[in-house]
Amino acid sequence: MTVSSRDRRDEAEAMCPHRLILEHVTSRWGVLVLIHLLDRPHRFSELRRAIGRVSEKMLTQTLQTLERDGLVHRDARPVIPPRVDYSLTGLGREAAEQVRDLAGWTEKRTADVLAARRAYDDARAS
Repeated sequence: MTVSSRDRRDEAEAMCPHRLILEHVTSRWGVLVLIHLLDRPHRFSELRRAIGRVSEKMLTQTLQTLERDGLVHRDARPVIPPRVDYSLTGLGREAAEQVRDLAGWTEKRTADVLAARRAYDDARAS
């Protein structure tokens, strides 16, 4: 008997739902999507350009995950060509502000972390 990926996901969510939400919000692309959407809604292609170096597949998966978690709203308009805009929900804005603050801290404290790494590596090499 094989276990589907959906079954594994459902089991993981039932066991530790907050951990999965944290993974989604703090994932490599999740962080960047949330921060960029803080400014304003973006179309898919705008978001991809703003983030840079993310594949269409990864951005699509990230947006779907964040939408499923209630953090991102997808607004598909029935026009030609189709127009889809992504924006933050209230819950998403709250998460994005937290993530932005953490990203700001890492930028501000990078030199200190790099110095700590050098000290650690030097001590281990001796």
